Order: sequence, then structure tokens, then C-alpha cells
Amino acid sequence: MSTKPRIASAIAGAPADFGSVMSHTPNTTGKFFELYGEFWQHGVVPAELKEMTRVRNARITDCGY
Repeated sequence: MSTKPRIASAIAGAPADFGSVMSHTPNTTGKFFELYGEFWQHGVVPAELKEMTRVRNARITDCGY
């Protein structure tokens, strides 16, 4: 898996990173961050385990984020 985005930045002159690519769909981006916030702030799984899982997944997939 590559960390290089397959979609160009929606912001002229900006590198194609997560934020600039998500700018193609502002409404979807807003909903994504609402969901992401709910995921991290609530739930049965402790935040420490969520973070440990996130880091492990990033290492396995060679994610630069």
C-alpha cells in the first residue's frame, strides 16, 4: 500500500495530502471528521487500545500519517 495519494490536491499549489484531497468534497469531509470524533470520544474500547491499533495498522500498511 502506498502513502502517495492517487487523487490530486483540490487546493491549487498545495501538495496532495489527506486534507487537500478531502477538500474535493467539503460536505463529506465534515461528516468524516464528525464520525472520526465520535469514534475516538465514545465507545466500549478504551482510547489507548484504539491508538495502539491505529499505530499498528499504520506500520503494517506503511502509512505515512
